Amino acid sequence: MKTGAKIGSPGTVAHMFDHQAVFQFKGDDEEAVLEALMMADVDVTDIELEDGVVTVFAPHTEFFKTKTALGEEYPDLTLDVEEITFVPQTHTPVTGEDAEKFQKFLDLLDDCDDVQQVYHNAEL
Repeated sequence: MKTGAKIGSPGTVAHMFDHQAVFQFKGDDEEAVLEALMMADVDVTDIELEDGVVTVFAPHTEFFKTKTALGEEYPDLTLDVEEITFVPQTHTPVTGEDAEKFQKFLDLLDDCDDVQQVYHNAEL
């Protein structure tokens, strides 16, 4: 007889994440990017600039519209990240022995063929 523990059913913690379109590229003027997207009537959730990298967050339903607007405004732009993903609303710091255990847990999940993607809010 084979038994297993269930961590949670699908959607158990979905309320803790936002389903977002995420675009990331090299840049230094998030204000100009935001203005270009607003002029294209794109609903931008957030935009960040860190270490010469601009990250644009938009509702997942705005993925194509955002990508098209970025391509039209910046024709030579290379997108390093362009995906629809789950972004945590808050982060939880995990340190020391707990961080080691959590990383081991993530490695085990990664080795499982049934697991396609893992989303978490741990800050390691």
